[in-house]
Amino acid sequence: MAEFLIREIEGMRQVQLDIQDETVRARYGALSNMRGNIAMTPRLPNVEDGVRAFFNNESSIRPFYSGTGSILLQPSLSGYHLVDVVEGERWILEPGVYWAGEGTVALGVHREPFWPSLWAGDGFLAWKTTLAGHGRVAIRAPGPVEVTSLDDGELHVQGRLVLGRTDGLRFSSRRSAPFPRNLISGQRRMRVFSGTGKALVCWTPYWNEHMYTRMTGESIEGSLFE
Repeated sequence: MAEFLIREIEGMRQVQLDIQDETVRARYGALSNMRGNIAMTPRLPNVEDGVRAFFNNESSIRPFYSGTGSILLQPSLSGYHLVDVVEGERWILEPGVYWAGEGTVALGVHREPFWPSLWAGDGFLAWKTTLAGHGRVAIRAPGPVEVTSLDDGELHVQGRLVLGRTDGLRFSSRRSAPFPRNLISGQRRMRVFSGTGKALVCWTPYWNEHMYTRMTGESIEGSLFE
């Protein structure tokens, strides 16, 4: 099993992948450097990858790295969180969240329902990356991630705090309060996740990424060094 390590140096974070005759996959353009006998193989995307990339502005190509050695991905002011995918469990990730994963984890696509996606501001067609199979995955996160479990319950969040969820949780969009009181509530429409499953929630951003975003007005996509 590949070893995933999140390094933190000078307020920045990066993912290190140590492999021993194994294969891992990473986001397009995520590589910083690699040591050892490792071959990078960019594979042509399938139809699902093309559809997902067209609608959520992600690259349709995610290179594979095979062999023995260490791979360091690009550092970022953002953070990373490790997810263990188990057989029989399917994860749905928000666009741009997937960073790297073992080759035994299968990537697919999921389309959210039309009306909830439209009301939530995700557009007419919201396609997201899915994880299945077994193995470890690293996801990008603006801050520390908490795993929240629901048992036939609901989670209401303001904004894009949920980075991923198991497919037992349904997505919807609701007013913050009954009409017309929602007009004076001071809150936008809520993103609601209901059912039974787990959600990856980032309640608070890292301070350095927050300051960068506030000072520049730009969000961090991947790495400052891309």
